[in-house]
Amino acid sequence: MEVEKITPYGGEGADKAGQVRDMFDAIAPAYDFMNRCMTLGMDRSWRRKAVRLLGPASEYPRVLDVATGTGDIALELVRTNGTPAVTGIDLSEGMLEVGRRKVAEAALPADITLRTGDCLDLDLPDASFDGVICAYGVRNFADIPRGLRSMWRVLRPGGRVVILELSTPASPLVKPFYDLYTRAVIPTLGRMVSKDVRAYSYLPESIAAVPQRTGM
Repeated sequence: MEVEKITPYGGEGADKAGQVRDMFDAIAPAYDFMNRCMTLGMDRSWRRKAVRLLGPASEYPRVLDVATGTGDIALELVRTNGTPAVTGIDLSEGMLEVGRRKVAEAALPADITLRTGDCLDLDLPDASFDGVICAYGVRNFADIPRGLRSMWRVLRPGGRVVILELSTPASPLVKPFYDLYTRAVIPTLGRMVSKDVRAYSYLPESIAAVPQRTGM
C-alpha cells in the first residue's frame, strides 16, 4: 500500500493530515522518549549526520526545518552547524509546545522560530531559505510529491535539501528481529507510555510503506 494511504486511525478516504496532527498532539508528551526507544538511541547520531550533510552555516544561514516536531533538528542545526536562523514548521501544536519549551531551556544564540504550518502548502515566500531539512516526516505527508515541490519552492537557487527518513533493514538476518521489534515491542510500549492504542502501530507501518532508500 502507498504510504499516503496509510493513516493513523484508519478510514477509507480519511484526512491523513488531520489524523497525523491529532496523533502527534496526543503523543507529544511521550514522543521524545519513544523516539529514543524506537531507534535504540540512534536517532541522535542520525540527526547529527543529516545536519552535517546540509552544510556549514556560512553557506546555509537560513534553514527551514519541515515537520520539526519537538524541535530536535532545529536545536541540532544550531549546536552542530552554528546556524543563526532556523524556522521550524509542523502540523501539531502539541509537538510545537514541547519544542518551544526545549528551545527556551537551551537558550542558544540563534533565532529559532517554531510555528504551525502545512508542509504541503508552505505559507512562506519563494526562495526564502538557503537550506531545507526534513527528519522523519516525509512518510506522514498526505501527498509526498506535493510536499517535495513545496520544499523546493521556498529554497533559493543553489540551496540544499536534506531528507532523513527511516526504512526497513535490507539484511535477511536482521529483518526478522526488526519485524518482531516494530510489530510487537514498539506498539506494546507505545500503548503503555503514550496511551495511544494506534499511534505506534501506524509508525512502523508507514516506515515499511515509504519509498525505501534510493526509491525516494
